[in-house]
Amino acid sequence: MRYSFRNILFLAFVALALGGCASSGKLQSGSTPGLQTVPVDASSSEKAQKLWQVFERYRGTPYEYGGTSGNGFDCSGFILTAYQGGLGKQLPRTTTQMLASGDVVHPGEIRPGDVVFFRIGGKEQHAGLYMGGDRFIHASTSAGVIQSSISGYYWKGRLTEARRFD
Repeated sequence: MRYSFRNILFLAFVALALGGCASSGKLQSGSTPGLQTVPVDASSSEKAQKLWQVFERYRGTPYEYGGTSGNGFDCSGFILTAYQGGLGKQLPRTTTQMLASGDVVHPGEIRPGDVVFFRIGGKEQHAGLYMGGDRFIHASTSAGVIQSSISGYYWKGRLTEARRFD
């Protein structure tokens, strides 16, 4: 079967888009594969309600590497903006810096508003905000700011750790 350059280019773009938000850092060696979440009603958390409001404001905003504004976000840029806008808190700028700070959240103790980290491609990282139950919000390279299921096809088994920034 012959593949045109156009088809190969399209497949390469799709592969990159599915890669999430890559950071220049590496996962810490102490990561916990298969971190489990405790189902929580997102509506019961004041923190989650404030973060949902920020999410609604920026839903669909396109992905932009290094982006931290309504013009475009990368994954850590969206988290930074959500915490500033919704909670009035300053977080580190990159996923690597976020992994090096905050309080480690043990498996089964993740709460709405915690930052969750995912392993992509064996070394890169993607991060989002856990919102309760099975949901997290994040800036995806393929769809911009969206909500996703932690146990969804792409994300299942990639969640490695979480941090809390109180």
